[in-house]
Amino acid sequence: MTDALTTLSEHRAFGGKQYFFEHASREIGLPMRLSVFLPPQAEHGKVPALLFLAGLTCNEETFMAKAGAQRVAAELGLALIAPDTSPRGAGIPGEAESWDFGVAAGFYLDATQAPWAQHYRMESYITAELLPLVLNALPIDGDRVGISGHSMGGHGALTLALRHPDIFRSVSAFAPICAPSQCPWGHKAFAGYLGADETLWAAHDASALMAKMPAAPYPAGILIDQGLADKFLAVQLMPGAFVSACATAGQPLRLREHAGYDHSYYFIASFIDDHLRHHAQQLKLATESSQP
Repeated sequence: MTDALTTLSEHRAFGGKQYFFEHASREIGLPMRLSVFLPPQAEHGKVPALLFLAGLTCNEETFMAKAGAQRVAAELGLALIAPDTSPRGAGIPGEAESWDFGVAAGFYLDATQAPWAQHYRMESYITAELLPLVLNALPIDGDRVGISGHSMGGHGALTLALRHPDIFRSVSAFAPICAPSQCPWGHKAFAGYLGADETLWAAHDASALMAKMPAAPYPAGILIDQGLADKFLAVQLMPGAFVSACATAGQPLRLREHAGYDHSYYFIASFIDDHLRHHAQQLKLATESSQP
């Protein structure tokens, strides 16, 4: 499709096409992979898109293969974009020793500490490179892009939406890490990537960011789904902190809690249709509000 994106495979799905790409990343300094689903409407013009950020241990294939999102995305005319969860092949000693730090655990931020700072630049990669690359190469409307994610990716979705509201017009999350400054996953990642100064961590903590917002950044509302049988709920995810922060900022939030559902993609697949419709509606409203 473009010299910058190498097509690894493509698959017909629900009248659209599922692509898997690779490209040489200037921000990461290594090859990076991503997946894109284009709905059938993309054959006739630019379509809105949802960027989905996967969680720990996952990659660019996980969401596309497990969530079952393409059917309704095709119905809605919504493209889906899924990047990898970290650099691969950086060669940093110990980067693959832990499942919750290093490879497949980039936490969607730019590391500032050696040896991670050179390659672990996921925030800049997504916002300054991947999205412009995809928007230039594919029939996707850059003024209608939403963001969602799961677990670590839910953390990424909330924080990147709050840090880049000019890029992302809608936001949702599944079982997000809502207050990483206060949980073991976040402590490990932030100390490793950002250093020991905890005052710097708040810039990448969704609850801390939201609590300081002077006004609601997403007045049409944020959607979060959380399973109550999720084994990570109490210690790692802490949605109550984000609920409180949204109340402080006056940010409308729908937190839906589901008895019996866990942290898996069975949970995501059960409610992904609602998230796709949430984004499609808000991206439509964003387009209408920008028209003269």
